[in-house]
Amino acid sequence: MKILIISAEVAPFAKVGGLADVAGALPKALKRMGHDVRVAMPCYRMIETNPAFAVRDVLAPFPVRIRTGVAQDAFVRGAAIQAGSDAVPVYLIGNRGEGGRPGYFEEATDSTKVYTVSPEPYVFFCHAVLETIKRLEGGWTPDVLHCNDWHSGLVPVFARTSYADDPAVSPAASVFTIHNLAYQGGFDRSEWAATGLPDRLFHPSALEFYGGWSFMKGGLTFSDRVNTVSETYAGEIQTAEYGCGLEGLTQTLCRTERLSGILNGIDYEEYDPATDRRIARQFSGESPEGKAVCKAALQAELGLKVSPRTPLVGLVSRLADQKGLDLIRASVEEMLALPVQLALLGTGDRAYEAYFCCLQERYPGRVHARIAFDVELAQRIYAGSDLFLMPSRFEPCGLGQMMALRYGTVPIVRATGGLADSIVDVAAGSGDKGNGFVFTDYSAAALLDTVKRAAGLYRREAAWTALVRHAMHCDFSWSRSAAQYEALYAAAVTARRLQRPIALERGAPAFSPTVLKDAAGPKD
Repeated sequence: MKILIISAEVAPFAKVGGLADVAGALPKALKRMGHDVRVAMPCYRMIETNPAFAVRDVLAPFPVRIRTGVAQDAFVRGAAIQAGSDAVPVYLIGNRGEGGRPGYFEEATDSTKVYTVSPEPYVFFCHAVLETIKRLEGGWTPDVLHCNDWHSGLVPVFARTSYADDPAVSPAASVFTIHNLAYQGGFDRSEWAATGLPDRLFHPSALEFYGGWSFMKGGLTFSDRVNTVSETYAGEIQTAEYGCGLEGLTQTLCRTERLSGILNGIDYEEYDPATDRRIARQFSGESPEGKAVCKAALQAELGLKVSPRTPLVGLVSRLADQKGLDLIRASVEEMLALPVQLALLGTGDRAYEAYFCCLQERYPGRVHARIAFDVELAQRIYAGSDLFLMPSRFEPCGLGQMMALRYGTVPIVRATGGLADSIVDVAAGSGDKGNGFVFTDYSAAALLDTVKRAAGLYRREAAWTALVRHAMHCDFSWSRSAAQYEALYAAAVTARRLQRPIALERGAPAFSPTVLKDAAGPKD
């Protein structure tokens, strides 16, 4: 199949979180399977100025209409993601107009302002992706448009409305992946005109959402298939607790067999302790001796007491309630009554940043808090820690627990989303499947009890060594997940072929009016 993956961030070009890892690794796995896969993302200024990416011009500038009577010039530059001896083409799409380029990184002055506050840059990007398809050399057109999170949520909308009669765009099936339903790209009614869409689509069965409108809802409603990044999260988002106001729609997507869950993988070439030059000593499941060197080096680097027998608990996270930071804050004093050390890396809520900095001052040699986004240090924490803490309130997939396992660091997780799908508790009865420590209740007491269990097992050297070896042999590479995406794409292509494109002037948003009426739910 010919597949175009569309994402606001793609490793190694631009990364804020796990979306970039997925958008950078999945294309490589699909390429190895024989698919003609390409990637489209915004052309951030930092990418253009980085000589390591060897950016080049691909298309001459062309106009893109972002609303009625308004057009701006787009440009497309090219780069590549290496997939073994092959390369995945990457289209870097930018805007020559003022204010038209997504400020995903340029405006990220702190962790609470990651995304631009205006919808227009992403409206432009979604339009420009489709205009780029029409102009690619050799007449390349995709079988599948794979959109990721809210930033690309209008691509399926435009494909089924404004481009419904375009032979380069309308035959393509749309797949929309929810990486985190809590971030929906929602805007006020006053900014609806930025979409350039007719008012008939400002409706509960299309993009209207509690008086405003949402990029995310557009992607969910107009795509042929929708998936999220774990099976458990696919179920959770159909509930009021996790549905973020969209549970009526996600329930209908499930009933109509358009919603599924596919657990993410990680790039086993990028995250390989046997070859990783970012860590103090390379090691593997067969030769794990280097992990002790990594731990001692990390303790020394962070000003912690170098002690091989003291379990080091790592935490690499956005500092927010979603990640369970409130549980950690409520239990950390009792945790530190145990013989453990804590190494924290992350940015986020300033109250948490200040709290953990104070905790470091109160526990010198026991706690280190690095308030930063530091990919290199993150790798050293994965490699040098004994335990990895992820007590999330909700976690669509989570990649940290998979990276930790790869480096022989045992996760402590709450059973939610992808954490529930990837980590099996080592308690009696789990046999040889146990690869971490799991708790269910969202409470500080449950987290503390689980840390105590982990610290207790750590003191049993033979049992701990066996657990570490087993953790390193768990397989969360992209091979299985990519095969599931392959099947999802095939289902989407079949669904698209069975449906006639719906032209904008006919007034129907997408699919059948009956399905859309049901999809709106009682409140949407």
